Amino acid sequence: MPHIVVKFYPGTPEENKVKIAEGITKLIQEQTGKPEEYISVAIEEVDEAVWMDEVYNKEIKPNFEKLYKKPGY
Repeated sequence: MPHIVVKFYPGTPEENKVKIAEGITKLIQEQTGKPEEYISVAIEEVDEAVWMDEVYNKEIKPNFEKLYKKPGY
């Protein structure tokens, strides 16, 4: 606890994904006080052609009021 899932379009280099996961882990540690070994981060690439159906319509739109950072599209 906690487990974070980040989704974005394909194409981000693996080294950048590692840095993103490290940055998220550090931020979560700082803000929750949880030790690093309690935190997990997954990165899922979702093709742009299916983003609206697979991510926006299924995950973002139904939970819009729960989002602390809302998309602008």
